[in-house]
Amino acid sequence: MRGGAGPGEAREGRPSCPLHPFSRPRSLSFPAGPGMDPSSVAGDLGAAVNDPQLQHFIEVETQKQRFQQLVHQMTELCWEKCMDKPGPKLDSRAETCFVNCVERFIDTSQFILNRLEQTQKSKSPFSESLSD
Repeated sequence: MRGGAGPGEAREGRPSCPLHPFSRPRSLSFPAGPGMDPSSVAGDLGAAVNDPQLQHFIEVETQKQRFQQLVHQMTELCWEKCMDKPGPKLDSRAETCFVNCVERFIDTSQFILNRLEQTQKSKSPFSESLSD
């Protein structure tokens, strides 16, 4: 194995990180063999769901995934819009186009998020009154 340390183990100069994507959460343990007890597996999974460290890890990974999706969308959109013919260098027109495209993409994304947040806030009291 490259690097000399297994997944989740400390590597030279770096401490082991419990939230590293390749480290296994300590609260999960899966019994092996044909005689495994389903209730104990369900109990272990239930404990894992309530593990705040695991919840934080899932939130962080979900945010990373969303960010990567946005970057991919932005790259695809701006590439199609700004690159007529790829060459060995990026000309100033294409560079300006990319900068403007990225800024508009970010502005638009922020506008949509703010609008959704406003819509959610305005619907919140109404939906509560319906449940009464």
